[in-house]
Amino acid sequence: MRFNFKCGFALSILITFAMLLSSCGSRKNMVYLQQDSTDLNTLYEQYVPKIQSNDILTIVVTAADPKATIPFNPLSSMSNGNMTQQVDMALRPTYTVDNSGDVLLPMLGKVHLGGLTRIEAIEKIRKELGQYIKDPGVNINFNNFRISVLGEVARPGSFIMPTERVTVLEALGMAGDLTIRGVRENIMLIREVNGGKTTHRLDLTKQNTLNSPYYYLAQNDVIYVEPNKAQINNSKLGANTNIIISIASLLITVISVLTR
Repeated sequence: MRFNFKCGFALSILITFAMLLSSCGSRKNMVYLQQDSTDLNTLYEQYVPKIQSNDILTIVVTAADPKATIPFNPLSSMSNGNMTQQVDMALRPTYTVDNSGDVLLPMLGKVHLGGLTRIEAIEKIRKELGQYIKDPGVNINFNNFRISVLGEVARPGSFIMPTERVTVLEALGMAGDLTIRGVRENIMLIREVNGGKTTHRLDLTKQNTLNSPYYYLAQNDVIYVEPNKAQINNSKLGANTNIIISIASLLITVISVLTR
């Protein structure tokens, strides 16, 4: 019986020690944006998202004379001073960019916005409106600027962004940050370009990631955080726990019987 206890105790120590070794990590693998000699020159203007097919845009026209904008804001005429801001926003006209990159606007007809930034699209529509309204104002917002974050994060899911100016770190923050088991050196970014999918890798432990053309996100980007080796090994261990326990118990029983 004493040998049986010693065997069980020793086996428990070995298993615990192996699990601790498999889950060890270093500071180098955990800390974001570690300081180095990289010159940081990231300019958001270089990587502003462009309007794409199937984007849903809210486009609102303003002017000194509100009555002049009614033909261009077909739903805004329904709003009144008694409506809340949320209801008024819901009534503002939205337009879907078609496969050719065009939107169909009241009075103006088809206007090609595909491939333009939001600011460029605003200026283009303002010029078109100049023949109808003096000094028109235009406001454009993305209604479906969606980012998905998957893998080893605290709260994986899809998120609608309030603005198109969003970074990979902000998106990960919305997902609750990486878990301790996430690989920070090999973040995968999946992006749609001209109807096809492209993949890119980011190392969040390196400062030069701030200079990456993929540091700022585009609509429909998908971020995937892969699990580290310890998590993969733990998953395998968890799936085979019952088998391991059964084999260990059998071995201890056999040893105990043979040494009586």
